[in-house]
Amino acid sequence: MIRKRIFQFTVWLFIVVVQASFGRQEATQILADKNGLVAVWDFKERAGMDRKAIGRGNFPLKEMNGPVSRIEEGPLSGFAAVFEQEVFLAISHENTGALNIHGQMQEITVMAWVKWRGSTGFVGGMWNEYTDGGKRQYGLFVDLPHYNGANQVCGHVSDTGGPTPPFPYSCDYSASRQTLSRDKWHFIAFTYDGQYIKSYLDGEFQERAPEPIKNTKGFPGLPDGLVHSKNPYYFPDGLGDNGSDFTVGAVVLKRGMGNFFNGYIGGLAIFNRALEAREMREIHQLTMSGNTRSKNKP
Repeated sequence: MIRKRIFQFTVWLFIVVVQASFGRQEATQILADKNGLVAVWDFKERAGMDRKAIGRGNFPLKEMNGPVSRIEEGPLSGFAAVFEQEVFLAISHENTGALNIHGQMQEITVMAWVKWRGSTGFVGGMWNEYTDGGKRQYGLFVDLPHYNGANQVCGHVSDTGGPTPPFPYSCDYSASRQTLSRDKWHFIAFTYDGQYIKSYLDGEFQERAPEPIKNTKGFPGLPDGLVHSKNPYYFPDGLGDNGSDFTVGAVVLKRGMGNFFNGYIGGLAIFNRALEAREMREIHQLTMSGNTRSKNKP
């Protein structure tokens, strides 16, 4: 009887593991098959290995500032890359290929599955705030408080690569109305349709009413500062072709690499079109319903 029960439990456990693995593979494949996908990384590789994508190329992300460890937890592959101690991943500009998304009225979507542990952090994209006056292009951030994005999902775009005149930094980013919870898995994303940037948290876009934007008062022509909506954020200027590397987990600032992401990234995907709100809800349901199991609790 005891042997029979052990056998039954073993069979049950095997089925559960297979179903969980199949669910993660199915989710990744559905993303890979969606129209407009450029790349999706699921970060299943061990430390010391390039992180490769599925899509229009394998786009190997190289480890920078040391090895990027792996934890057995995450929505897509059951694994996630651990970002701590100022490590990040990068592809040099000359190897970005189809990731170099740019042009007037060019659309883009950047999405990621993250467990954030606090502070301003860059998730992924082509964003360089300093070299040659700035090579900003597009990037997904969390927690950009300077222009009303504290603890929120922020989608940043640029046409010129430099700061937004007359300010010292670029303020051209959307910020979700909802705030992120720390130490919890979230599905975060932004879309840009050539006119408006929209930030999503857990598959939902929530509009923000026009509001005073912090740190914009007293500049030439703006004694009272800016007042506008942060979600959606109106930006009709398009995406520049500005020469940045593609990075995950950090960007180039005046002091060197900075805005280091603090936490886990379990997946990152880039599309060359703006996904619809319905698609965002579907992807959230597909990837975040029971697929964040952890073998090793953090």
